[in-house]
Amino acid sequence: MNRPLVLELLALPKAVPEVRRAVREHLGVTCPEVELCVSELLANVITPVGEGTPVTIRLFRAPSGRTRLEVTDPDAHAWLIACEPDADDETGRGLLLLDAFTLRWGVWLTCVGKTVWCELLS
Repeated sequence: MNRPLVLELLALPKAVPEVRRAVREHLGVTCPEVELCVSELLANVITPVGEGTPVTIRLFRAPSGRTRLEVTDPDAHAWLIACEPDADDETGRGLLLLDAFTLRWGVWLTCVGKTVWCELLS
């Protein structure tokens, strides 16, 4: 992964498998952790911000040697909150998964939206 992968698309449920495939092809190997993280970050735009929201996805090798994934959307007000879902809840586990599979993650707020990022060893 010498060059970054940059995808500009609309956050739609049908885009999730397409983005996972693009990530897999870019990495040249199957990397379930990265694919899971990109799915969760995209889902975190689709659900609270709204289907059809324009997003930019970036995947690149950070200076630390880690794989860095960023998802940018235009809504700085749809804040991410990690919660403890009940056993019967069908949603609410995305950030817990992100926390479990990544070395670190965070959110940058800008005047035009936010970027949720994470870093993995892969």
